[in-house]
Amino acid sequence: MTVFSKIFFLLCACSQLLYSQSKEVRFLSGTDAEHTKEWDFWVNSGRKSGNWNKIQVPSHWEQQGFGSYNYGRDYVTYSRNFKFHDETGLYKHKFTIPNSWKGKDINIVFEGSMTDTEVKINGQVAGPVHQGAFYEFKYDISDKLNFGKENVLEVKVSKMSADKSVNNAERLADYWILGGIFRPVYLEANPKEHISRTAIDAKADGTFHSNIYLNEINSANNLKVEIFDVKNNLVGESQIQIQKGDTLKQIQFSVKNPKLWTAETPNLYKAKFSLNKNRKNIFHTEEKFGFRTIEIRKGDGIFINGTKVKMKGINRHVWCPETGRAVTENIDLMDVLLIKEMNMNAVRCSHYPPNKSFLKICDSLGLYVLDELAGWQKKYSTEVGKKLVKEMVVRDANHPSIIFWSNGNEGGHNFDLDSEFAKYDLSNRPVIHAHHKPGNTFNGIDCNHYEDYYSTQKILEGENIYMPTEFLHAQDDGGGGTSLADYWELHWNSKKGAGGFLWAFVDEGLVRTDFNNQIDVNAINAPDGVLGPHREKEGSFYAIREIYSPIKIDLKSLPNDFNGIIPVENRYHFTNLKDCHFEWKLVNFKTPFSSESGFDIVKTGKMQSPDIQPTGKGNINLNLPSDWKESEGLLLTATDAFGKEIYTWTWKIKSNNEISRQLSNLLIKTNPVSIVENDSLFILKSDEKEFAIGKKDGLLKSVIIDKKGKKMSFKNGPVFVNGTMELSSIKSFAEGQNQLIEVKYKNGNKIIWKLNPNGILELNYEYSLNGNYPFSGVSFDEPENYIISAKWLGKGPYHVWKNRLQGQTYNVWQNLKNLTRTGQSPWVYPEFKGYFDDVSWLQLDTSEGKITVGTKEEKMFVRLFNFYGIYGAEGYPKLPTGNISFLDAIPPLGTVLAFNINDKTESLGPESETNHLNGTFKRTLYFYFGLPDLGDENKQFTMPKENILTD
Repeated sequence: MTVFSKIFFLLCACSQLLYSQSKEVRFLSGTDAEHTKEWDFWVNSGRKSGNWNKIQVPSHWEQQGFGSYNYGRDYVTYSRNFKFHDETGLYKHKFTIPNSWKGKDINIVFEGSMTDTEVKINGQVAGPVHQGAFYEFKYDISDKLNFGKENVLEVKVSKMSADKSVNNAERLADYWILGGIFRPVYLEANPKEHISRTAIDAKADGTFHSNIYLNEINSANNLKVEIFDVKNNLVGESQIQIQKGDTLKQIQFSVKNPKLWTAETPNLYKAKFSLNKNRKNIFHTEEKFGFRTIEIRKGDGIFINGTKVKMKGINRHVWCPETGRAVTENIDLMDVLLIKEMNMNAVRCSHYPPNKSFLKICDSLGLYVLDELAGWQKKYSTEVGKKLVKEMVVRDANHPSIIFWSNGNEGGHNFDLDSEFAKYDLSNRPVIHAHHKPGNTFNGIDCNHYEDYYSTQKILEGENIYMPTEFLHAQDDGGGGTSLADYWELHWNSKKGAGGFLWAFVDEGLVRTDFNNQIDVNAINAPDGVLGPHREKEGSFYAIREIYSPIKIDLKSLPNDFNGIIPVENRYHFTNLKDCHFEWKLVNFKTPFSSESGFDIVKTGKMQSPDIQPTGKGNINLNLPSDWKESEGLLLTATDAFGKEIYTWTWKIKSNNEISRQLSNLLIKTNPVSIVENDSLFILKSDEKEFAIGKKDGLLKSVIIDKKGKKMSFKNGPVFVNGTMELSSIKSFAEGQNQLIEVKYKNGNKIIWKLNPNGILELNYEYSLNGNYPFSGVSFDEPENYIISAKWLGKGPYHVWKNRLQGQTYNVWQNLKNLTRTGQSPWVYPEFKGYFDDVSWLQLDTSEGKITVGTKEEKMFVRLFNFYGIYGAEGYPKLPTGNISFLDAIPPLGTVLAFNINDKTESLGPESETNHLNGTFKRTLYFYFGLPDLGDENKQFTMPKENILTD
């Protein structure tokens, strides 16, 4: 090629680039809540009212120090005419645009403004006042602009709408209602001839169908569509001729063997739409999409690409504590990752359309989305609703992640709008009604909210698909993962069970700029999440993760004949387990007096992944080494095809009887023991320690841990948490080198205290029960304000309930004392207080010294101090006596909605029933008070046989 030909080629290429155009975007505001721009602002009432100030856009003006705060339910306690909420903000912003934009179609776009929004450009009204807070709207302002000169944008935003139905649908709701331009504002410029929008329907068989909306077609005579895969390979194309004045063209063709989009396989393609004039491209635009087919087979289920799927979903508010509903792409990404970390596959956008970036991330990472028209419990009018349906669907229709449209929530359904969605959605997705009353089935799907377990059973026996769009309300620590296992098994095993959506994702706590930036959850109204406001993980988060694991392993403990083979069920819909990966670890746990928590890894190994089809069952063979029983614990980690951890299961190899011997093996110092008595006490004594036992009740009255007489305040136990403790007899006696006190009660309960020469105080107790009980076991007293931290070998690190044992793994955990009340400030997790599962030993670090407690028998729960699961007029459920308990049974936890929380928890399913206890229960506890002389901490000590705790 000559120099001249090269120059000619470059000139032609440059000419082509200059001639081809696409939409140009120029932001007037910032791009998100972190990247804002300063505008002028004035508000008519509340803080900083009556004067012009500066405000960051996008934002809510309350979070910028203006106006007043309103929770949606304020109308109940304030004014029915809404005057309390009537705030209006005025915005001003100056901007310039280039002369090169002359002759183009220029729109100003608002992605979201709360609520009524009037826009002026250079003093001219841009168009009708927009009503509706969560919807993208735009005005053509081409004829109102000064090119190359300064332009003035004025925006008037009224917090409450002049339309009563908009207030009913959006503002009088159970969530924070804020004001202002909370999503970006920008200009978009297109050449006169352009593609204004496209609508795509791409089916699983490879059929691609698109409606292409054209603007002012004059010279263009060809329309071309090209499909590219993720590697930018051209996989399909088609073109048609167009004529002057065309406004809509349709193209349909097929792509061979497309990779299909599902939440498990989020395969995306790109469609490039080009307007051409005599083979020259004059305009182009692009859209990402996925090939997938959605079917509702009435009386059967929801099918994606011909496969029945069940929703493991959650309700999500768009939320950031500092900025409210003005968020960022990073927040959207974080939320999708957290939802997927819980092994969920679906999200409901409650109760309004989300940010565009959230939907893009759901497309690319894989979540089924229920996109919802607002309407909390009241509906839009038909006139307003039609406009808002169009704005929502036009913006969102090409997202493959959206598989449902929801026409409002809990009675907020305007039936006249049901047919509006299909006008703008070429793929004609199903429309549902998210409701809270029976009998509102729509399109063959019943979405009734907050049914209990047994009414759910009845619904699943009916004629309709059942997919509750809200269930197991997670206020405080209730709901969420609590009882979820029972509900999930119902849906998984039922033909018409389609899964559902938990309420809700986060505690909607707002940083109050009028209260020194404290976080406010509006009392009991907004702490409904399985995560805190800053995405702090609560116990339900981890329970959900195990319950919804697509790899289901039910093995609770290792059987005596365990040979490394574990039964497994594949609960994926589209993924074979051979595409997942498995790794095991053999570990030894840290000892009670070690300065560390956790475990030491002994050996690791990987095994061949089993070939188990979706919904199939089979086995995993760990191929453990022959000496695996010499280790103390076994861990199994599963990762998915993308390298993300699905779950880690843990099992204890050594029994508690073997583990308890470790404590005595660490104690190298022994002293002879004796017993003295006075009128009221038996006193068990060694050289350094003294334990006083009351003669009238057999309870521990005091503890002295050294020769100086230093006391500890642990006492008043063991009190049986059920029944009375009327003394029948008490006596002391010697047994070898040990001193014992035997206590019997009139109801047949019995305790024996034994002091060993190595300083261990042993407690053996037994009790009999026959009936239904919230808990069982024994309690002691310990001043809570003396506690510094806790360390334990057992399940953790979060507390549990009878119906939420899932999600906690076996390890040595350590937790500094906190005062966290789930769902309330401070959001410090895991909570220090609560019931803890499968504890082998516990060590409390107190201001008076250490208290170490071990057990010989299996499956002991430990209760630490006073806490409640749900806070209403009073705390629930009730607690055992004392404040430190060693228990054989603990209570279930209900939810705050639909049930009388004092007596209806059992309606949530079998796991939520009270404990049915019948028989005699025995347990041995080993107490060591203070810090022993360990010598070389790393040395393995062998004690004389008489000093080892006997079986």
